[in-house]
Amino acid sequence: MTGYDIEPWSLRWSGLSVAELRRTESTFALANGHIGMRGTLDEGEPRGLPGTYLNGFYEEHSLPYGEGGYGYPEAGQTIVNVTDGKVIRLLVEDEPLDMRYGRAHEHERELDFRTGTLRRRTVWESPTGRRITVSSERLVSFTQRAVAAIHYVVEPEEDLQLVVQSDLLANEPIEHRAGDPRVAAALDAPLIAEFAWAEGTRAVLAHHTRHSGLRMAAAMDHELVLGDGVRTGIHAEGDLARFTVAVDVPAGSSLRLTKYLGYGWSAQRSVPALRAQVEAALAGARQTGWEGLLAEQKAFLDDFWEVADIEVTGDDELQQALRFALFHILQAGARGETRAIPGKGLTGPGYDGHAFWDTEMFVLPVLTYTVPDAARDALRWRHSTLDKALERAQVLGQKGSAFPWRSINGAECSAYWPAGTAAFHVSGDVAHAVAQYIAATGDTEFDRECGTELLVQTARLWMSLGHNDPHDGFRIDGVTGPDEYTAVVDNNIYTNLIAQKNLRSAAAACERNPDRAKDLAVSPDEVTAWQEAAERMRIPYDKLLGVHEQAEGFTAHAEWDFDGTKPDEYPLLLTKPYFDLYRKQVIKQADLVLAMHVRGDVFSAEEKAANFAYYEARTVRDSSLSAGTQSVLAAEVGELRLAYDYLAEAAFTDLHDLHNNVHNGLHMASLAGAWIGVVAGFGGMRDHSGLTFAPRLAPGLDRMAFRMSFQGTRLAVSITRNEATYRIVSGDALHTAHHGEPIVVEPGNPVTLPIPDPPTPPEIRQPANRVPRRRVPPGS
Repeated sequence: MTGYDIEPWSLRWSGLSVAELRRTESTFALANGHIGMRGTLDEGEPRGLPGTYLNGFYEEHSLPYGEGGYGYPEAGQTIVNVTDGKVIRLLVEDEPLDMRYGRAHEHERELDFRTGTLRRRTVWESPTGRRITVSSERLVSFTQRAVAAIHYVVEPEEDLQLVVQSDLLANEPIEHRAGDPRVAAALDAPLIAEFAWAEGTRAVLAHHTRHSGLRMAAAMDHELVLGDGVRTGIHAEGDLARFTVAVDVPAGSSLRLTKYLGYGWSAQRSVPALRAQVEAALAGARQTGWEGLLAEQKAFLDDFWEVADIEVTGDDELQQALRFALFHILQAGARGETRAIPGKGLTGPGYDGHAFWDTEMFVLPVLTYTVPDAARDALRWRHSTLDKALERAQVLGQKGSAFPWRSINGAECSAYWPAGTAAFHVSGDVAHAVAQYIAATGDTEFDRECGTELLVQTARLWMSLGHNDPHDGFRIDGVTGPDEYTAVVDNNIYTNLIAQKNLRSAAAACERNPDRAKDLAVSPDEVTAWQEAAERMRIPYDKLLGVHEQAEGFTAHAEWDFDGTKPDEYPLLLTKPYFDLYRKQVIKQADLVLAMHVRGDVFSAEEKAANFAYYEARTVRDSSLSAGTQSVLAAEVGELRLAYDYLAEAAFTDLHDLHNNVHNGLHMASLAGAWIGVVAGFGGMRDHSGLTFAPRLAPGLDRMAFRMSFQGTRLAVSITRNEATYRIVSGDALHTAHHGEPIVVEPGNPVTLPIPDPPTPPEIRQPANRVPRRRVPPGS
């Protein structure tokens, strides 16, 4: 049997499929926001795409331009596969354990969402008939951010000589499939050896990158539990450190090895300083011990699930997928601590390890309402890169801060200028996330130290980029919104509405923190100008069609020939010229629909229904970002069946490999979109002003429930067919609303209210061959 077993609290793959290794290495990845380890087999081979990553550790390379231009970014950044400490090779009477040879009588791997570990159990018979059982458990610590550990056990069925080789291995040979030869060249042995040391059971390797000048160190230490007659050795040189154990193990006994790993990197610190850092991490890990690390990991996750769990009754596979999504979102950001949250997290090299606006608009809402400290740290990373955003705006002839479309260190590194240069909405997305975090947490310290400055500098960008027209109001022309099939347009509604909120949030922040406003040289006249621009913001509307325009003139564009587009021509960016896409009414991902979610306070219910129907017929979902947002609006307009289908699409993007690219890492925004589909879609959660809910149950389910945190109070919401119950898990009373009715939920006093009938949805259709897959739970 091969494939994922359906379990509520774990992801298990029974059997071995070498062809599926690249995919399962992504889904079985472990991370904590600082360290990421793909789920490769302990012995290192067979393998798909090995990878160990340190958040923010990258190599530079030149960006390709057929023709250069002023203001084009010059340097690209690509995440580096750093020193691999996962490798533990086993030889059984001189025969290496290799799953491609001999016979695997049993083999399974399980990612446990409650313990935060990856377990492996294999019963293997060598080509000459020696039979052993190998069990291992691997973790990347949530509590000790520089630490990973592996517990490895071998049990022979007869007296056998076993040899274990535990490695630190740098510059692993990897097949690079990047289309740009500059990237492949930059990543060909990117680590330059600086230091190698080994003694006893411990070893340290230090390297630096050739171009970006970053330095990293990796260290390992070991604990052994076995009988007499063991021989050990250790050595280190250049790119390899190896600890070797040779021992005769009698039948009924076992070899037990615990491997501790420490990682660190810096752009400034010396090799001795990094060595001291990683050896200190090892000392802490050994002091805690394997059982202690397990206990810390479980306690951390117990607290997380108390505030973040989602329960679904009636669709066991979706239940598993939702907890899988939450677990990986936690792994992406838990201990990032002033580093970015990449689009693939730390699960693979996809998107070159870059962070996008996905973080602020998809991932941070999840973290803001479940692990707010992680959301704060991600926003502190944006603040730490403010100098680069200010410089970028200046290069583009603007004031304020222009945050990058894609980056690792905060500098723009997109060679595609319609996005990298024109997608100014990224700055508004950062401001939106700042305002959302402050409202959800009441974090006054962050507000003063970072938030106000971020809001002010992004507001200044809009005042520079836009202009007041006496007839049309405040216009923002020549920008690219979220939809990548429509570029360099005037008055993209999403951009204008996110800018409007930005301007108002900046004014409010200056009122809250007048001392910070003074430090930033904000005058009363400037605040007044922000407020007036927000009030006069241009929002295009097509009166003839009765819908808002995604951007000015969009509804006048020619229609795309969906009926004449073959199914295998999707995604269109791979088969059609952008020139043609830009001129037609075809949408890659939710744009105006996203605006109706995050700025739903601007649209009436009737406008939302009309807009959703119009844009649903033109959205092809060539982006994994789209389904979660479409689920939210489908639920709001009353199309609950469609909302369920889109929720499932977001949740299963990686587990079902819907875009055929999970081998390069998981899609953090789509995983977050699954949470958004539950909480904002079927839960109807909105935070336009305070926190409100309008829950409805997905068709075919018996119950949905979710948890979240707001201003220190942990709340549980349970939804059945006819009623919803609100309960305080911990903290103070919560003032909220249920379908527009104000309510107060007090500790020890749950509130249960009836659910009104949903609105009658408009007639909705999708483009030909782009109807979402109808969700039918297995066994139903």
